[in-house]
Amino acid sequence: MKKRNMLIGGLLFATVLMGACSSGSADNKETTKESSGGKEPITLSFFSADLTEDDKFDNPVAKEITKRTGVTLEISHPVGGDEQAVPLMIASGDYPDMLFAKGDLNKLIEAGGALALDDLIEEKGENIKKLYEGNLDRLKNSLEDPQIYHLGTGGVETVYNATSGTFQIQLDVLKQLGYPTIRTLEDFESALKDYIAKNPEIDGQKTVGMSLLGSDWRWLITVGNPSGFAAGYQDDGQWIVDLESGETTYKFQDEKIKDYFKWLNHMYAEGLIDPESFTQKYDTYIAKLSAGNVLAVADQDWDISSAVAALKGDGKNWRTFAPLPVTLSEDILSPSTKDYGFTGTTGISISSTSEHPEEAFEFLDWMASEEAQILVNWGLEGVNYEIKDGKRVATDLDEAQTDPQYKNKTGIGSYIWPFPQWGNGAEDSTGQPIARDSTKELKEATYTAEEKEVLKAYDAQLWVDLFPSAEELGGTKHGRAYEIAIPADSDLTVTQQRADDYTTQAITDIIISSPDDFETKWSAMQDELSKLNIEDADKEMTKLVQDRMELWSE
Repeated sequence: MKKRNMLIGGLLFATVLMGACSSGSADNKETTKESSGGKEPITLSFFSADLTEDDKFDNPVAKEITKRTGVTLEISHPVGGDEQAVPLMIASGDYPDMLFAKGDLNKLIEAGGALALDDLIEEKGENIKKLYEGNLDRLKNSLEDPQIYHLGTGGVETVYNATSGTFQIQLDVLKQLGYPTIRTLEDFESALKDYIAKNPEIDGQKTVGMSLLGSDWRWLITVGNPSGFAAGYQDDGQWIVDLESGETTYKFQDEKIKDYFKWLNHMYAEGLIDPESFTQKYDTYIAKLSAGNVLAVADQDWDISSAVAALKGDGKNWRTFAPLPVTLSEDILSPSTKDYGFTGTTGISISSTSEHPEEAFEFLDWMASEEAQILVNWGLEGVNYEIKDGKRVATDLDEAQTDPQYKNKTGIGSYIWPFPQWGNGAEDSTGQPIARDSTKELKEATYTAEEKEVLKAYDAQLWVDLFPSAEELGGTKHGRAYEIAIPADSDLTVTQQRADDYTTQAITDIIISSPDDFETKWSAMQDELSKLNIEDADKEMTKLVQDRMELWSE
């Protein structure tokens, strides 16, 4: 699952037409107008439920966007301890010009807070129509209300030259142990035990088998989601979906999910799980990974990227991590390279109260253009890349790999998600890749010498070569269940939230308890889920998934 909605403290959004530059002269205003294609400079407010840190829209890529479009984004994000960002906007009627409401999209739509985009797409959405050709049905709200209120987040054309969210283990573990085959949880555990026996300390610090981050929303991605991946289920968030019938159940009722947590409980009892996994904060977690004495994680690449960059910056390349297709047993395929197709069922909406809806739409349409896609993926020519023999060649790969603040400093990658995006499998009009790592050759160029050495030992070129192919894993008729916006008048949202809150605490307690108590506590958790009416939630979610299948099949 992607980043969970964080929390918001303030809900004051301003939409301000920019006048003259700071000097206030007419000449300066005209110069700015000319540099942005003759358009009046404008500031559009934008709220993103996915951002966790400030983006002042003042990095080089952002400035170039403003230069080319005349648009400056005033970006807000959830902060503090309140998860009611969008509901509070709805209650107050105070919206930014644009917002990525994520799971609250339906609430926004039903409150009349989102503008229907169909007419704008038809009248002036040339780039949008080209991008989503053949996929506009997947942007429609529902069978009952088949209008488009958002522009999808995911890339339309995708290749899988990388994986994320998998079990990962240090390169040095693989090297020291003679490059063993690690396919199952049992293999994974044995590798950690064998390495720790030989290396009880790393750089003077006690060697830690595996660290999790279960003290905040990242419980979902380091504890909850890996259970589904180990069981071979595609990423449907908190749900398990029968890919043919659409029958859906709450994940933590499943027997294979239970088997994973039984293993995690055993690992904790064996001392192979960091005892601070459920109390440490994110900064502490990243600092531990950056020190190089944590052997394994089960996390998304974007969540640990700063730690990996720090390790490389310190010359500790052997302490970085190798993703592995680890599952409960060899007959279960790791789903990490699953091709979901275009699923854009969440995305950026233009608020119905915006004073600048056409300008906001024109900006989003420009973001879908070839010009914009090259800029947000590659950065600035002469700074981040150069043209050699007619091809774009990145010139700052070392900085990109070793500087934890690279994305923030340059802006490269900052404005791909959740904006309209071509996808890392797309090519521009000259046949060149839109993304910097979309081909095997481009991706391999980002690998360290140590990674290449390990991969060579496994007779592989890329890490994804160790995983099942997208063809082996098959497709999906519903996309991903967690992206389906739940109707505002449904009890499902409340039931799921209560179940999520409860299972987060209950499963944490189960993991850190004595293995002798596992069965009793797991059974008690199932009883409590029944009291929370989880079976009714299963039925409601099944209906939503089946409706999605029907909508997409039209």
